[in-house]
Amino acid sequence: MLTIGELASYAGVTVRTVRHYHARGLLPEPERDRSGYRRYDAGAVIELIKIRTLARAGVPLARVRQLLRADEEEFAAAVADIDRRLCAEIRQRRLHRAQIARLASGDHLALPPEVVGYLDRLRALGIDERIVRVERDGWILLAAHSPERVAEWAARKRRQIDDPRLVAFYRSLGQALDQSGDDMRLVEATDELADYITQMADEQGEDYVDDTDLDPPLVELMDARVFDTVPQARRLIELLKRRGWTGWTKLERIPPHR
Repeated sequence: MLTIGELASYAGVTVRTVRHYHARGLLPEPERDRSGYRRYDAGAVIELIKIRTLARAGVPLARVRQLLRADEEEFAAAVADIDRRLCAEIRQRRLHRAQIARLASGDHLALPPEVVGYLDRLRALGIDERIVRVERDGWILLAAHSPERVAEWAARKRRQIDDPRLVAFYRSLGQALDQSGDDMRLVEATDELADYITQMADEQGEDYVDDTDLDPPLVELMDARVFDTVPQARRLIELLKRRGWTGWTKLERIPPHR
């Protein structure tokens, strides 16, 4: 016969757990011996191991009580159902592990391959990583909002990045990120951007500058992300307005005053 401590040790639980199972009516309490101690037999060990195993498998204690009272057929069916649930949880956890691995690998977590390729192209061109992160975050929001248009937008961005003038702007902006809002490098970067988009609008039309047709709330959300990540972008927009353009995610020409 076993003491409560020995019983707990056999089943791999604590004495407190045994007492908790007593209180919940899962494990019957034996009578006390002449010394006033409760003594447990082998049947109690087996019953406690059943309770422990079911509880660790995530079965609620109320359901454990029902299973302990079930006949062999009902118990076997319930165990099979628990096994199916555990297998589903294992598959889900494996999926989560794969996602975590993708997260560790960088941009692949939430972006399609064509966007990842575009971001890799920016890095290969020597664009400041802060600018790449801004682009990446914007693409994550775009992909969540309009996944069916990502391939179209990505192809357009790849064509644009082939233009040395846009690359020069990105590089100038990267050099200006560590400077104050009035630094000449930020002013020069703004001049480059204004010249580029004005020329593109004149040559290929206003739609070439902005054809994304995004909802205003999404534009506001994306702009806020840019300004939080790269505060100098807010100053760049202020400077850009003086040159006839406004916006970051959605570029628009400012109509001339009459």
